[in-house]
Parts: sequence; structure tokens; C-alpha cells
Amino acid sequence: MKIQKGDKVEILIGKDKGRSGEIIKVFAKSEEIVVKGLNLFKKHLKPTQGQKGGIIEKERPIKASKVILICPSCGKKVRVAYQIDKNGDKSRICRKCKSIIMPSKK
Repeated sequence: MKIQKGDKVEILIGKDKGRSGEIIKVFAKSEEIVVKGLNLFKKHLKPTQGQKGGIIEKERPIKASKVILICPSCGKKVRVAYQIDKNGDKSRICRKCKSIIMPSKK
């Protein structure tokens, strides 16, 4: 997949269309991602011995094809290209500003 954990993306379709957020989890096998604070649903939990019951909001995974990457340097919505340097290292680059895209680490 061309997007990674820590990337800022914008959702293209659905109830959160046009909203952007940071990727917090990537499921490479099913090509799904979880975006922080977006595509939320409410889950009703029964109380158990170690946990209080109630209604919580959780993020639901969304297909990676339904989001587009936002370049951290130019701030535009871009598709990702790859570039291989002389050492043989593969890096992602922005197609518009030609800068290297690194996911934001915390």
C-alpha cells in the first residue's frame, strides 16, 4: 500500500467526505486503514466485572482506495510516486512538488 501509519489523508466518499485526519492503524492484507476521529460508530457495552457499561464511539476501518494522501510539504491532495536512489533505497515522493513524503512520527 502506498499510504502508511502517521500519514495525513482526506476521505473521498461517505458521511465524512472532505474531512481529513491522521492514520492510526493500517491493515495491509485487507487494504483498510483507521483514521483518527473519522468514520465513527457507536458501540453499546454491557457492564462486566472490570469494566463499566455504556455507549462508546470507535473508529471503523475504511478502504484505502477511498482516501487520498495530503502532502506534508505542499499541503495538496496527491497520489504517491516512488523513487529509487543510488543506494537502492525506495522512497515515496509527491507527484506535485517532488519532495520526499515521510509519515509524521510522534
